[in-house]
Amino acid sequence: MSHQIALQFEDGVTRFIDAKPSETVADAAYRQGVNIPLDCRDGACGTCKCFAESGQFTMGEYIEDALSEDEAKQGYVLTCQMRAQSDCVVRVPVGSAVCKAEPGAYQAAISEVKQLSPSTISLTIEGEALHKLAFLPGQYVNLKVPGSEQSRAYSFSSMPRDGKVSFLIRNVPGGLMSTFLTSLAKTGDALSLAGPLGSFYLRDIQRPLLMLAGGTGLAPFTAMLEKIAEQGSAHPLHLIYGVTHDSDLVDMDKLATFAARIPNFTFTACVANADSPYPHKGYVTQHIEPRHLNEGEVDIYLCGPPPMVEAVSTFIRERGIQPKNFYYEKFAASA
Repeated sequence: MSHQIALQFEDGVTRFIDAKPSETVADAAYRQGVNIPLDCRDGACGTCKCFAESGQFTMGEYIEDALSEDEAKQGYVLTCQMRAQSDCVVRVPVGSAVCKAEPGAYQAAISEVKQLSPSTISLTIEGEALHKLAFLPGQYVNLKVPGSEQSRAYSFSSMPRDGKVSFLIRNVPGGLMSTFLTSLAKTGDALSLAGPLGSFYLRDIQRPLLMLAGGTGLAPFTAMLEKIAEQGSAHPLHLIYGVTHDSDLVDMDKLATFAARIPNFTFTACVANADSPYPHKGYVTQHIEPRHLNEGEVDIYLCGPPPMVEAVSTFIRERGIQPKNFYYEKFAASA
């Protein structure tokens, strides 16, 4: 039985490999064309030192100069001595090009384009190549705009299933991708994608989570929740989803389904427009309660436009809270 290893490079590229329990991660990577920096293969030089972010594994023999006891306790590994006993995520402290691990390229076709609201488009694509697509929930790909040489970055809003995957795309007036999807796209049209990319992804859940989404920043969270619904969580999870207008609220039925499937998941949606009749008004920060921050024993995930990221950072800092981890992704619309 092989285990799936996600190699996360410092430039945001992720490459997935399969590793047999009997082979080291470094050997498995080399077998599949990924050259993790390596000098000795004997646990003596420390050149292949990486960080195991999640998963179970065993370590062979190595010397203190290559990997200290304190480093090993923190989660650092020597990939020339690491043997996976489960699926793992490993951070490699060099760029993907150094390791000859460029982003994967895939061809797909449009399965469905749906206008969820004036501001949001749902895009589903499918293809035989997508049966081999793997990514960490929360990551994104670059989608090439048909008829141009330009690409746009979009987070997956679903996990791959039966060769299909979906995205939530902001409808930008005059935007290159928005114009294509709203005026030109047809079922079956070809699309090219490159990835997966990004360091914003779901880690092992070791404490309560606070998820903060702004607009189409909801996309990575629905992918994360899909994964959590499959594997479960022993910790409470709360999502606050903020939009500008009532009409911008999308996938509320999907969030309700996740709340029914995940016993300790709750969510709040809020609308910034002061004239909105929606029961929860204001910005996301106005709906963060002390219990959500859990006196700092919390992991915060945030995806939204730059002003939202800055507002949340200021909100947390002013309350003297230092979360265990604060992962965020800023996005801005491209015209």
